[in-house]
Amino acid sequence: MANLRNFDLNLLVAFDLLMQEQNVSRAAERMFVSQSAMSHILQRLRQQLDDPLLVKTPTGMKPTERASALVAPVRAVLRDVERLIRTPEEFNPATSQRRFVIAATDYMDFLVVPSLVEQIARQAPGIDIHIKRTEVPFPEHELENGDLDVVLGFEAILKPASHLNCDKLFEDNMTCLMGNGFYSDERGQLTLERYVAMKHMLISRTGTRIGVIDEWLAERGLERRIALIVPHFLSAPFIAAKTDMLLSLPLRIAEQFVRLAPLKILPVPIDLPIYDLVMVWHPLREKDPAHHWLREQILAVCLALDEPDAA
Repeated sequence: MANLRNFDLNLLVAFDLLMQEQNVSRAAERMFVSQSAMSHILQRLRQQLDDPLLVKTPTGMKPTERASALVAPVRAVLRDVERLIRTPEEFNPATSQRRFVIAATDYMDFLVVPSLVEQIARQAPGIDIHIKRTEVPFPEHELENGDLDVVLGFEAILKPASHLNCDKLFEDNMTCLMGNGFYSDERGQLTLERYVAMKHMLISRTGTRIGVIDEWLAERGLERRIALIVPHFLSAPFIAAKTDMLLSLPLRIAEQFVRLAPLKILPVPIDLPIYDLVMVWHPLREKDPAHHWLREQILAVCLALDEPDAA
């Protein structure tokens, strides 16, 4: 009796050709092997299946009852295997019903997501998008099991593991905002002394009072007064416009805020590095055509941020 563990599945291809041709020579030609090699394969099939399979008759070779009964099941198996190993069909965003889940920081949600959703809705009306907030610690498990497609945010904050795929999207640096009514050129340049002496607003989702600026100040024995902490960007520009508090935040967000409220951008008198904004995904999704399309849309939206007419 044949056992799957010691059965050579490659023989099924030869069996199918032998049943179609019912002739060893023609089957050998179609399989690109010699007649003697095909005869040897037929002998192996007979041994594996414990049946003659093809029998010589005055009118040519004819399949046995066992062979005839195996024709349809073997062809079904071969079709399934062919579908399994076939190159995935090209992704068509116009007809896709896919759902993508994106984890994004407040920053990326404000700056990138609106244009991304607009672009996807225009190209792929059947695709659904779910935006989630990034979690602490980094949601590596969610990326691996498919609960998340990509994570967007500051690389220095996300700190993704080295085995994950990570693309740089663009850069940003810190700056300050202050309400026009509370700032005048007579004050002169915003010095470090003046910066520390002012009241500050801090955007902190977790409520912590310590950020990169506070760490930099602490290393130099300095401390600023944080008069207000808000959990997200939504209310920050409007509060800053109506108070004498200074708001330190990334420049790209500041440039958007001055369009929403009467605010003035000021340079931060602190030597801070330029920060990379990144997209992170799991290597398991690298070859997925739909996932590749999503990443291309995110990259395109982020490239457009630096175009002269970008909103």
